[in-house]
Amino acid sequence: MRTGLLARKVGSSRIFTENGAHVPVTLLHIDGCQVVAHKTSANDGYDALQLGAGTAKVSRVTKAMRGHFAKARVEPKQKLTEFRISGDAFVDVGAELTAAHFVTGQKVDVSGTSIGKGFAGAMKRHNFAGLEASHGVSISHRAHGSTGQCQYPGRVFKGKKMAGHMGTERVTTQNVEVVLTDADKGLIAIKGSVPGSDGGWVRITDAEKTPTPEGLPFPAATASGAAADNAANDAAPAEDKNEDASAAEENTASDDAGGKEENTAADGAGDGDA
Repeated sequence: MRTGLLARKVGSSRIFTENGAHVPVTLLHIDGCQVVAHKTSANDGYDALQLGAGTAKVSRVTKAMRGHFAKARVEPKQKLTEFRISGDAFVDVGAELTAAHFVTGQKVDVSGTSIGKGFAGAMKRHNFAGLEASHGVSISHRAHGSTGQCQYPGRVFKGKKMAGHMGTERVTTQNVEVVLTDADKGLIAIKGSVPGSDGGWVRITDAEKTPTPEGLPFPAATASGAAADNAANDAAPAEDKNEDASAAEENTASDDAGGKEENTAADGAGDGDA
């Protein structure tokens, strides 16, 4: 089981496919997502990675958290969260994760804090139908009806669906598709909507109800790994150039040797004729 990513919701946009189809997407930005700490079964009773994202002012971080970030040798983070992982999916502390952690077409689960709606009535909050909008129902069209009992037990049960505070709760949208990833810009495009307001933090994980595709980066896609791949790709043409230069030098040397032998033979023939 791999770790997830901590991202910031940018907003809504759209993408046009090659055949002209319009796909509504939500853009998520990976902002300096780094591994801050390890949680192990031996010390904590479970295996997990603590990730941090965003950059916080040092003056707004407590001394205890300053020491926590200093131990990991990372800058103070705005948001911290934990992802449960398997024992073989640990990533080095301080490693930075990139958007290449997920691939195009993959199904993921996105969790966030829903937009707050304030104090809402029962119809809006719980999708009640309300009372009849006809004669005899006086100023009670959007009421939620009776709530308690006159006799036993003579009280309102806990959890009764009534008017109250709506929104600002943890919501998870499952099996949404990754339409596009851009590791250089740190962007992930998710098909459809995800919970939370623009600028809010969300957690992205592999979908639990859908098999993960093959070829996913394991244990994670890190910035150092991408840099190593780019360095290897840059070094390959250089090696080819060195091989071409060596071959050219060998050809030049052989041509020079052949020319010298021909000149020597011609001079010997001329001396014999004389």
